[in-house]
Amino acid sequence: MHPAFSVVFLTTLIGAGQGLFLALYTAQSYAVVGLLPAQESRFYVVGSLIALLLLAGGLIASFFHLGRPERAWRAATRWRTSWLSREVIVLPALMGAVFVYALVHYFGITLEIAGIETPVPGDLALIVGAGGVLFAFLLFLCTGMIYACIKFLQEWATWLTVVNYTLFGIASGFLLATAYSAWMAPPLVNFYAGWTAIATAAVLVTRVASLIRNSRLRPKSTLQTAIGVRHTKVVQKSQGFLGGSFNTREFFHGVKPLWFKSIKWTFLVLVFPAPMFLLWAGLALHTVGLEQGPLLLAAAFGVQYLGLLTEHWFFFAQANHPQNLYYQTVS
Repeated sequence: MHPAFSVVFLTTLIGAGQGLFLALYTAQSYAVVGLLPAQESRFYVVGSLIALLLLAGGLIASFFHLGRPERAWRAATRWRTSWLSREVIVLPALMGAVFVYALVHYFGITLEIAGIETPVPGDLALIVGAGGVLFAFLLFLCTGMIYACIKFLQEWATWLTVVNYTLFGIASGFLLATAYSAWMAPPLVNFYAGWTAIATAAVLVTRVASLIRNSRLRPKSTLQTAIGVRHTKVVQKSQGFLGGSFNTREFFHGVKPLWFKSIKWTFLVLVFPAPMFLLWAGLALHTVGLEQGPLLLAAAFGVQYLGLLTEHWFFFAQANHPQNLYYQTVS
């Protein structure tokens, strides 16, 4: 397939935003039961606004993929059968929940406003945040299923697609939370770094598993079934065109095999070992109080995000549309 950069930015930005919000809510939940030190409201407010900006950036990027942006609202009308429509509904719902979560923390609103007293600090924020967590995981599901439900694109039609989208978002979001907490909440740095390493290791396993699976796929269709000829040997010399067409532009990435293979190894390095090394170095410097520590943690997120852009491009480009059995060669 021919990757659309608007969709690449959409999926990577909202994934990082979802992951960051999950990191914020996780820290608050742990603090309530005494497993982590409590943080000031400012930590959650600023963090939520960063997550909201990432989600909004992804939403804006999606408009560049539309032929008629003024009709974007119609995308939500097919929610009964379309995962894309469900994503269009859930994304604004998540943005609303994150915004309310930030407001509740900013104004210090609790359930006392409704006449309910509880011993739990930030009780209303926990309730609103739980709704946000639900929307975040629903959004991961919707985004992944947009591609996993397309059965004729064998590279996408697997449960690994949904798992990878979820784990990539969590890994990038927690890595961003690690860099963010180095400035705003130093006691949380090690906590976030640990979960970042776990999520990154998990998605390394599942992404490599999907790469191995896809390398073993064989097309279900053949030239014989495509043109209805049962002869055992059919060789295509040309598709009959002197130049490219819509089909050759939109359903094939057009990158040379050697370059395409190098992209795979590039994202494997940028998403996994490179940011983990920067994370380790940043933690070491942060522990001894050097100011370069937070900078290296921020660089780790930047490197991994660049790798995610490359990985998502590869994900879209690797999908081999059945029509490419016919639209192969330009005379």
